[in-house]
Amino acid sequence: MNTAQHLQSTTTLHNGIHMPWFGLGVFKVEEGQELIDAVKQAIKHGYRSIDTAAIYGNEAGVGQAIAEALQENGLKREDLFITSKVWNADLGYEETLAAFDTTMNKLGLEVLDLYLIHWPKAGKYKGAWKAMEELYASGRIRAIGVSNFQIHHLQDLMQDAQVKPMVNQVEYHPRLTQEELKAFCEQHGIQLEAWSPLMQGELLDNPVLTEIASSKGKSVAQIILRWDLQNGVVTIPKSTKAHRIIENADIFDFELSAEEMQRISSLNDNVRVGPDPDNFDF
Repeated sequence: MNTAQHLQSTTTLHNGIHMPWFGLGVFKVEEGQELIDAVKQAIKHGYRSIDTAAIYGNEAGVGQAIAEALQENGLKREDLFITSKVWNADLGYEETLAAFDTTMNKLGLEVLDLYLIHWPKAGKYKGAWKAMEELYASGRIRAIGVSNFQIHHLQDLMQDAQVKPMVNQVEYHPRLTQEELKAFCEQHGIQLEAWSPLMQGELLDNPVLTEIASSKGKSVAQIILRWDLQNGVVTIPKSTKAHRIIENADIFDFELSAEEMQRISSLNDNVRVGPDPDNFDF
């Protein structure tokens, strides 16, 4: 199913926009030189997708890193795919329009590649979606989507939406495979994207994964990230260490067999490291 042959391979969203299969996430990376260096290292080593969010408090640093990396690596703005997200406190039509302007000012960008509703806050996300549809129609955003939406949230949103979400970014790893949600998204042409693909490190000593990693001469992290891609799921592992950023992306020189894929998927026990989207009310 997966067509990711190299680090810059892309999936085509339902509106024709090309999104890299693989990128760098910057969740919980504070503003400062460590953040700037991480983003620049990723771009230098071939990453083309960077994922941030208003609530991460690091959009300005990401913007600075992007500007410096473009200049240093001879790249054009359109070579990169930048994602940000609107936070719960800013959901609502007017609030989302204002939040988007703030995000763009911090990032220093004219156009955002992907803008997501961060969480499905009840009664709030439809107004935000209307604002995002307008921003999309105006060309200020190339693709719009959601994050942490379950099937019933997607169904509710799509009842009134003029534009169907292009992406749903959710917690996704071998212990939380969300098969029904994944199938629903595939049925509706919504690209699934994984956050916390390594379960914040909790999977790295799993015996099944360790055994497969050993047989492939790869790290457990590389096995999990490869499993994501072969499942047709975009993935954005976070790291600030240059060697880890490089290692995470070194997953295009091997394949997992159908049996190995199944063994990894069978680790699912519906365990989350993040909040439950149905009970998250910040």
